[in-house]
Amino acid sequence: MRYNVLTFCILVVAQMLICNYLHISMYLTLTLLPVLILCLPTRIDTLRAMIIAFAAGFAVDFAAEGVIGLNIAALLPVALMRRKVCGAIFGDELLARNEDFSVQKYGAYKVIFAVAIVHAVFLAVYIWADCGQSKPFSDNLIRGIVSFIAGLLISVPIADMLTKEERR
Repeated sequence: MRYNVLTFCILVVAQMLICNYLHISMYLTLTLLPVLILCLPTRIDTLRAMIIAFAAGFAVDFAAEGVIGLNIAALLPVALMRRKVCGAIFGDELLARNEDFSVQKYGAYKVIFAVAIVHAVFLAVYIWADCGQSKPFSDNLIRGIVSFIAGLLISVPIADMLTKEERR
């Protein structure tokens, strides 16, 4: 697998456009960022993944959200737990050999499960930081569920695209 930095940057810009122009409902927060961090090559250690997550979160916060730190705060835990999630779901040998996961190699269910975990962590922190104290719990719960389902539907195909293995 060859991780494409240009694709990563294009998807970060797509996230900026989603934040700026796609306001469907107050109960929907669409994000591509957790899957982008999850799909970083395993040769990238946790510290570098956190730096990449900080830079991507800062770019989206600065160019789109208007609240500096919101995406950063939600994305850093994803970068911190990325290798643990990959090791737990795909096996420690993936990390030991610096291999990357893919739908073709590990199956759709495992990839969906990994994407679901990082997406849930991102949304929990994001919604809490955005409006956790100012809105009723029921509103935040509905927002979390709707955002989780919608995010999973768009993140799984992106994970498949980012982790496709090259044919040799």
